[in-house]
Amino acid sequence: MVQASVHEAKTHLSRLLRRATDGEEVVITRAGQPVARLVPIEGSRPLFGVDEGRFIVPDDFDEPLDEALLRAFEGSE
Repeated sequence: MVQASVHEAKTHLSRLLRRATDGEEVVITRAGQPVARLVPIEGSRPLFGVDEGRFIVPDDFDEPLDEALLRAFEGSE
């Protein structure tokens, strides 16, 4: 848990929001007493890996394009 005074919270709100989004609980204090808590909204965190297995990267994905396809991408057909 991270604690921050109201002044620190105003000064570093973006940083504290990022920490809360990453799963940390941030408690904001006034005169040393807890007055608020920043926590992530359910489902607001990125879901890494949710598309795993939905697409397979082909072995030749980084091979040069053939000339006709390359011209089509460049708009020179």
